[in-house]
Amino acid sequence: MQNLSCDILVLQFFPSITEVEDLRSTYITNCVFNILLCHTAVMMNIAAIYAIKKTSCLPKTLETLLLSLAASDVGVGLLSQPFYTWLLVKGLSKAIPNCSTYMVFDAIIGMFTITSFLGVLAVSADRFLAIHLHLRYQELVTHKRVVTSVVSLWLASVSVSVIVLWLSPHVKYLIMCVGGLVGLFLTTIAYSKIYLTVRRLKNDIEGGEVRQEAYNGEGANFANVLKTTVGIFYVYVVFWACYAPFFISTSSMIIYGRTTPLKGFFVWSLTLAYLNSTLNPVIYCWKMRHIRNAIMDTLRGVCSARN
Repeated sequence: MQNLSCDILVLQFFPSITEVEDLRSTYITNCVFNILLCHTAVMMNIAAIYAIKKTSCLPKTLETLLLSLAASDVGVGLLSQPFYTWLLVKGLSKAIPNCSTYMVFDAIIGMFTITSFLGVLAVSADRFLAIHLHLRYQELVTHKRVVTSVVSLWLASVSVSVIVLWLSPHVKYLIMCVGGLVGLFLTTIAYSKIYLTVRRLKNDIEGGEVRQEAYNGEGANFANVLKTTVGIFYVYVVFWACYAPFFISTSSMIIYGRTTPLKGFFVWSLTLAYLNSTLNPVIYCWKMRHIRNAIMDTLRGVCSARN
């Protein structure tokens, strides 16, 4: 089973030696992009981690989840992308790595992909509970429980990424697609309920059912929760936008066959998936004012020290 799985992965999902020549420009372009993106992913996520730790305005629960997501993105930039770039370079030199090398790559990319996926689900669930439970949120969603969830998330990611190595690629990608669809379905329901809750509250205020003074007194924190929820929603949308081509390319090759154009699309889809690790800290800075201010203060401090 081990050799069969490896042969299918190397010869049918990644281009063969003869196909690499037809996809040479694709390989070169993706090498350049990944060299740049691995640096931006590491530097920007380290800056994001520092900013998240520095700001005191984020709830400890959300801070922990964002730190886990940023750490996963650092891992992508430090391990997954350099490994992938090396594989592309080996392909250009027509030196296809052995089975064990591809299995290690498969385990690494699987671990960080699963961690990012579960991290996005976890932070989306956290924002749903913050909106839905409102005043009961701090009582039910404690920092200790979130830390336990994050540790379990990482352990599950490592375990699954190793276990699936012994499964056939068809079974593996079936599990991947089913898990992705279930996650998409659950997060879509969560954000739909968030939207309905916010709209109902707005209508209650405008209709006079909730006094504006009471809302301003009790719900001043609600506006901040809503802002961070909007920021996490962008993280959710960008995650699916970056990973959708990967799901489409692998599914297309399983259904329609492993043609050279689809293999070229597969090469691009991995790069687009890695792009997500660079875009996440951009979203943090763009949609979360406290993180943006912490980073700007740090940059101003660095500039002042140099002067």
